[in-house]
Amino acid sequence: MAGLFGWMEFASGSLKRARRLIEEGKRAEAFPLLAKAAEAKLPEAEFQVARCYLEGAGVPPSAVEGARWLERAASQGYVDAQSMLAALYIHGIPGSAAPTAASRASELSASRPAAALFHQNEPAKPDFERAAVWACKAAETGSADGLALLGYILTTGPEEMRDLEAAEALYRRSAAADCPQGRLGLGLALLRNARAPEHFAEGASHLAGAAEAGLPTAQYLLGVLYEQGQGVEKDLERGVGLYKAAAEKGLRSAQARWGVALMEGRGVEKDPLTGESWLRRAAVAGDPEAAWLIGDIYARGGELPPNHAEAAMWFRIAAETGHRMAARALGMLHLTGAGVPRDPIEAARWFRVSAEAGDAQAKYDLAALVLQGQASKEDSVRTREWFEEAAASGDLVAAFNYGVCLAQGVGVERDDRRAAEWLRRAAEGVVNAQYWYGRMLIEGRGVAPDLTEGRAWISRAAEAGMTEAQVALAEMMVNGRGGPKDHEAALKLFLSAASADHIGAMFAVGAMYGGGHDVPWDRPQAQRWFRKAADRGHGHAQLMLGRYFARGLAGETNLEQARIWLERAAAQGLDEARNELAALRTPVPAAAPLGGAAPVPANAGAPHAEVGAR
Repeated sequence: MAGLFGWMEFASGSLKRARRLIEEGKRAEAFPLLAKAAEAKLPEAEFQVARCYLEGAGVPPSAVEGARWLERAASQGYVDAQSMLAALYIHGIPGSAAPTAASRASELSASRPAAALFHQNEPAKPDFERAAVWACKAAETGSADGLALLGYILTTGPEEMRDLEAAEALYRRSAAADCPQGRLGLGLALLRNARAPEHFAEGASHLAGAAEAGLPTAQYLLGVLYEQGQGVEKDLERGVGLYKAAAEKGLRSAQARWGVALMEGRGVEKDPLTGESWLRRAAVAGDPEAAWLIGDIYARGGELPPNHAEAAMWFRIAAETGHRMAARALGMLHLTGAGVPRDPIEAARWFRVSAEAGDAQAKYDLAALVLQGQASKEDSVRTREWFEEAAASGDLVAAFNYGVCLAQGVGVERDDRRAAEWLRRAAEGVVNAQYWYGRMLIEGRGVAPDLTEGRAWISRAAEAGMTEAQVALAEMMVNGRGGPKDHEAALKLFLSAASADHIGAMFAVGAMYGGGHDVPWDRPQAQRWFRKAADRGHGHAQLMLGRYFARGLAGETNLEQARIWLERAAAQGLDEARNELAALRTPVPAAAPLGGAAPVPANAGAPHAEVGAR
């Protein structure tokens, strides 16, 4: 008995000496003394040994060992150990089916055991059930930290454990004891339910108390309130200052906001380079919004030189977390080959990720690839399903795209009748649908042929400025289909479309100025327009340009240029061009006819879907 008493006295003495070393900031030197005291099962010593393992002070860091020693102390009723063990289980313990918690050890072992709560860095896999056991034990003693921890569990734990009303009551008790985590939790609870200005003000006051205690999450959230002017008087500079304070403590969301403020000079002197470095820190820490912003900076250029390869790297980091804008941006880079290999299939994959995350425009980007045959069968089916669902809810743009899917058999068996029905419905408000429905009427696809009505619908689309519709209407005016001929109006429409870089319209303008139509001849002008279309690969324009140079119809004879352009036309399979090349060896009088004026072909403006355009 005397031996046991002596051992306990020795252990108590070791603990006292260890306390003095800890007060002097010498926790590593205190560890051997703490270990001896812990062997005697002194709960305070066990708790301090756990902190040494969590901080790596005097021993290699080990969250598993830290948890083991915390449990020994907590089982003896040591309240701080109970609170810290609950916090540790909330964040997860390596080696016990959870990601690393060693990196959080310094937070968990701070002056208050719940100090790591509400930190918004990358979440681990928590064990809320075991955390709740120890948080309840601490809360039963009236521990402010235990109350805050239990409130946190009831707020953010599994759905079956949540009780927001009870959580708010726990936060109030914790906040009344001036616990920063309790004030933070109560502030969040009040703001979540705020309806009136006084509610926002009360929530902001509790956040302010937690922010003054140095909690980075409270500083960040209070900064948001100051930036937005909710619950406090709007003060951008003060809000940005709070972002900076939280950023310097390592909170990645604050690092992102502070970086943006520096980039844009919002509430602080503009400093793009430093701003980019803070965004980079947040992105490396796992903040997808920061990664997206860095990618956008490098993609757009401006203060920093554009670098699409760098942009693609950051977009990918954000996109892999499901960030919809980053995924779409990465898809666009793969579509254009900027900074990455051009790959429509890869582009479609990222458009799908973006669309499934809720980006409406990405659905149309994917649909465009689907209609061009540059996406998978799965993409075709999914795209058709999206449009069908949205069309059924009354979305006219979706109705148009669903009609196109039915008309072209995209993700569904082709059905011209149903396609015409959906296109007619969409035509009430979608310009492209007016054009498509007009063509369905002209071609008699899914409806009885009606050139007059078809021309009327295409006229509506042309009046709205749709280039393809202008070309189609001009062709009908030239040939008198669905209404009277009007070559003068047709030429104006072709010129409008040609100015928008429509290659078929460029050729048609040349054909009309070349003669044979009810507009004044102007062969030099015709040759210029044929040249514009020929340069862009239009086969018939190359043929006509070759003829003009061969016969000097615009005032200049140039057999070498004639040969070049006729060869290009022949390479596109035009037999007339081959015949013209053979005829170059036989002199042709300048006044010899061209074999008729160049006709304006009915397919000068072959249709293509501009998915989603209005």
